[in-house]
Amino acid sequence: MFLSVFDMFKVGVGPSSSHTMGPMVASARFLDLLRQAPFVAQGVRATLYGSLAFTGVGHATDRATVLGLAGFTPEDYDADKAEQTLDRLRDTKTLTPEGLGPLRFDPQNDLRFDFEAPLPGHANGMILEALDGQGDVIAQETYYSVGGGFVLTAKELAQGKDTDTGPAVPFPFKSAAEMLEMAQASGKSIAQMKRANEIARGGATQLEEGITRLWQVMNDCIDRGLAQDGILPGGLSVRRRARNIHQQLLAERGTNLAAPHVCNDWMSVYAMAVNEENAAGGQVVTAPTNGAAGVVPAVIRYWLDHMPGATRSQIPEFLLTAAAIGGLVKYNASISGAEAGCQAEVGSASAMAAAGLAAVMGGSPEQVENAAEIALEHHLGMTCDPVKGLVQVPCIERNGLGAIKAVSAASLAIRGDGSHFVPLDSVIETMRQTGADMHEKYKETSLGGLAVNVPNC
Repeated sequence: MFLSVFDMFKVGVGPSSSHTMGPMVASARFLDLLRQAPFVAQGVRATLYGSLAFTGVGHATDRATVLGLAGFTPEDYDADKAEQTLDRLRDTKTLTPEGLGPLRFDPQNDLRFDFEAPLPGHANGMILEALDGQGDVIAQETYYSVGGGFVLTAKELAQGKDTDTGPAVPFPFKSAAEMLEMAQASGKSIAQMKRANEIARGGATQLEEGITRLWQVMNDCIDRGLAQDGILPGGLSVRRRARNIHQQLLAERGTNLAAPHVCNDWMSVYAMAVNEENAAGGQVVTAPTNGAAGVVPAVIRYWLDHMPGATRSQIPEFLLTAAAIGGLVKYNASISGAEAGCQAEVGSASAMAAAGLAAVMGGSPEQVENAAEIALEHHLGMTCDPVKGLVQVPCIERNGLGAIKAVSAASLAIRGDGSHFVPLDSVIETMRQTGADMHEKYKETSLGGLAVNVPNC
């Protein structure tokens, strides 16, 4: 199964890839189905299940579903137009997506939350229905938001992983072991193999332009987050902290006030800046999810700004390496917090960032694999317990600590020769098993952990 760098890194909108972007994508796909249908729908209805129901309001799932049914997509999301559309809907109870006639939709009645049981395929399930003039169902589709903005219908999910029908790629590795074997046989780095695969599918120009845009959006997100102040939306009254911390760090530069461990604060502040923007509904890049969007860009920015010898020309090598590792995690386990807890989100992101950093530091494929293994291993068992269903507590700080672990993992791996006791494949499988064993209240439902132990929430 080929997973592109543009699958692992998608430009989208906060606060959640699986709970915001996924439902918006699913709704847009349903509109495409209606445009091709032999009937004319008069109305639509949406029902959210499992984690999408439990934390849907906190993750803006309700809003994203409605906007998707109005024709919005994460890639070209326009916040001002979205507000105008929602205002219009409150007055007219009608959606007017392009290429379809008016569709009746009353958010009070036609957007439903089912808290009884998740759908059988995945914790993030939703059913979209088309209605005739009498309100009877004339078409429906079940969608699953499986993490990182990926969406599958029930049929697609049932078909399993190996449904890739695109052109063959030269290095079709599905495990870390295969990846290392191919690297050794070819003499290529992980990034070089990934680049060859990408070019086989999309061409060199598309690859270069796409990666340039990814880093631009990531870096702009950091800068916006470092410049913003105030209270994050959602009702927890969480104050943005990245700007204040960044100003303190700048003031300490070149003085004897900065202790050696301040490097950790720089990593954290870059990650927090991204995740504060995400929590505010801003534009971010899934890396591999929105909830973990700060880790990879924070490590890249730390490398560029604070490590000798770093050059922007190596950013593609970093992102391609990170995408290769993220693809292995997604294919063999999960990147969905609702499916496997935060180990699947921040843990995966930390492994990706560690691998990317090890690569640009000159690491061999074996050292890169070791870096990813160390980072992921030390996130095993991490729960997803967002307070009030918001991607704020503990998510924002957790990205900072994920970045710190990534840098430490890369540094340890580079100081070794690539040989190590636990293979990355074993850690990925352990993460999958741990996620399967984890109680659902610790998997993005806000029914356990911090979500129930913090007062007034």
